[in-house]
Amino acid sequence: MSKIPTYNAVGLSPTVWGAEERSDIEKNLDHIHEALSAATWLSGLELPVKLAVLPEGALQGFTDEVRDMDHATYREEIAIDIPGPETDTLAEYAKEFEVYLVASAKEKAPEYDEKFYNTAFVISPDGEIVHTHRKVTPLLPVERSVSPHDVWDDWTETHGDDLDDIFPVVDTDIGRIGISLAIEGAYPEYVRGLAMNGAEVICRIACPEPLVANDSWEIQNRARALDNTCYVVAPNLGTYYVSPDAETPVDTFGGGSMVVDHRGQILAEHDYGAGSSYCAAPIDVEGLREHRTQSPLTNWIKDLRTELIQPIYDREIYPKNLWLDRQPVDHETYAEEVTERQIEKMVEEDIFVPPYDER
Repeated sequence: MSKIPTYNAVGLSPTVWGAEERSDIEKNLDHIHEALSAATWLSGLELPVKLAVLPEGALQGFTDEVRDMDHATYREEIAIDIPGPETDTLAEYAKEFEVYLVASAKEKAPEYDEKFYNTAFVISPDGEIVHTHRKVTPLLPVERSVSPHDVWDDWTETHGDDLDDIFPVVDTDIGRIGISLAIEGAYPEYVRGLAMNGAEVICRIACPEPLVANDSWEIQNRARALDNTCYVVAPNLGTYYVSPDAETPVDTFGGGSMVVDHRGQILAEHDYGAGSSYCAAPIDVEGLREHRTQSPLTNWIKDLRTELIQPIYDREIYPKNLWLDRQPVDHETYAEEVTERQIEKMVEEDIFVPPYDER
C-alpha cells in the first residue's frame, strides 16, 4: 500500500433547480460542471484536488418533498437508474477533473416496480461507480424515499445485515470513504457505523434550515468527526429554485459548507448560502492514520465497551418493514400514523415525560 499524499477536498455548494421531470436534471448537471471547473481550478492552486463532494439534491432538488408527491409517480417521472445517463455524465466530470466524485440521487429501487431509494455513490477518476449507499433514514417526517429498514425483511434476505450491507465504506487510493446522507449525520449511530467499518473521510452531504442557523449542522459535523476520529467533508446546497422556471430563489439551506478534521476543528467553512460556492481544505490521511494508531486517548472508538451499549438498543423504536407491503404515504397520513404514534410510544415506555398540561 503506497503512501497517500495530502490533497485538497472540495465541497461544492451549487445552485439547484427542482426537477419536474427527468430531463430537468440536465440543467443541474450543466451547472455542476461550471461550478466544479471553478472550484477544482482555484483549489488546485494550493494542493491537487482529489475529492469533490456534491450535496444531496444537487441533481433533482426536492420536488417529491416540497410538493408531497405520490411516491410511485415520482419514481416514474423523476427518479433515475444507477448507473444511467445522469451518472454517465458525472463520470465524465470525474475523469475530466481527475477526482473521486461523491454525489447522490433519488434512484429507482431495482428490486421494486414502484419504490425509490435515496442513493449516494462514489465515482472514481476512471469514471467507474465504485461505491453505493442507500440512505438509512430519510428526513422525517417529509421525505418519502425508502430506507433499507423500511423493507427490512427483503433487504436482509437480498443484501444481508452486516456493516458492509448497511454502512458500506469504499477503500480508495485517497483513503477509505463513507457517506452520510444529509440527516443521517444527525444520528450518531449511523456515522459510527461508517467509522466502525473503517471510514477515514466521511462525506456528509447537505442539511436544510433551521438546522444551519441554530448551529445543529456545525455541532453535528464537528461531533461526528471528533467522536469517530475522522475527516468530515460537509457541503451544503446553494440557492434553491423550486422549479426549473421559478424566478424567485430561496436560500433554503443556509450555507455552512465545511471541512472538519479528526480533532473536530473546522479547516474551511463557507457561511454564505445564496448563490453557488464551495469550500476546500487539505486531507492528510496518513496523518489521520498516525493519530489513530498513536493516540492513547482521542482515538475514541478503540475503547468502546460494546456489551454496555447493547441494552440501549434491545427494543424496537422506529418500526421496521413500514413500506414493505405498501407505498410511502403523504405527509398528513404519515404525521397521523407514524409521528404521533412514535411520540405516544416514547411516553408509554416512560422514555419521554409528557408536559404538565397533559399530565
